[in-house]
Amino acid sequence: MTPLDKGSLAVLALIKELGRPPLHTLSPAEAREASAKSRTVLQPEPPAVAEVEDLACPGPAGPIGLRRYRGAGTDAAATLPCLLYIHGGGWVIGDLDSHDQVCRSLANFAQCSVVAVDYRLAPEHRFPAAVEDCAAALRFVAANAAALRIDAGRIAVGGDSAGGNLSATLAIMGRDGQVPDPGYQLLLYPTVDLAGRWPAYWRFQEGLILTGPTMDWFIDHYVPGHAERQDWRASPMRAASLAGVCPAYVMTAAHDPLVDEGIAYAQRLEREGVPVLQVHMADQMHAFLTMGKFCTASELALRQAAAALAHHWKGGAA
Repeated sequence: MTPLDKGSLAVLALIKELGRPPLHTLSPAEAREASAKSRTVLQPEPPAVAEVEDLACPGPAGPIGLRRYRGAGTDAAATLPCLLYIHGGGWVIGDLDSHDQVCRSLANFAQCSVVAVDYRLAPEHRFPAAVEDCAAALRFVAANAAALRIDAGRIAVGGDSAGGNLSATLAIMGRDGQVPDPGYQLLLYPTVDLAGRWPAYWRFQEGLILTGPTMDWFIDHYVPGHAERQDWRASPMRAASLAGVCPAYVMTAAHDPLVDEGIAYAQRLEREGVPVLQVHMADQMHAFLTMGKFCTASELALRQAAAALAHHWKGGAA
């Protein structure tokens, strides 16, 4: 296996030096606090964008926070394609601020609008609360596209980790007519099978940002019932068919307990006739996208994802 890059090693050394305990040894509240404190240390300054606005849309349990971005250099009057971005954090941590830098970068690199979703978190709000909130956000963006200066015919879904899970679920829901069908799904080191334990869970038991035990902790909070984990809304890999879902970009990182299922999902999409662009980062670990101060590959990966989006919106397949 390709060794971790120097930036990732520096992050892990810093975590060890600071004595930060693994997330799965903390309570959800403690994990959220630790994650929030690490942002200024790990993330570069958020780049300027043409416009940013906090919004809300109706949801099944009350208003859902949204944040809308327009890429720097875009015409203020232009109708832009849009990425509905769903943040990672194991369905337990993360918010509009945790991925603000990522969303700004994608908006700038793809010259598009990005709408981020502040969905309800577990364990206070367990499965399928996050699915329901993200579905409501997609419906809202599609229904209000004109007012948001968004091209209703060019709306994609995407996210990292748990956000990739929710994006894959929305893509299946879109195919089946349960939500507006997104034209593209951007899955960044996604988790797609909560009912299985892929070999990578056992390969990465300690020493990384995300390990097998940490994933178990996240899943236990989000979907404590083992039977519910078979539901394709929690585990898109368990869907009876993926044929007909929108084209996909799937990025995996080699040093990641989610790598096996991410690669397998991309391969299954391809087998079932879905256009797929698969990118594998052999020297990266999970969560490197939100560690851009140390992991220079973060910008490269975001530029690649944005280029795939822009290519699709210009008429490319995947």
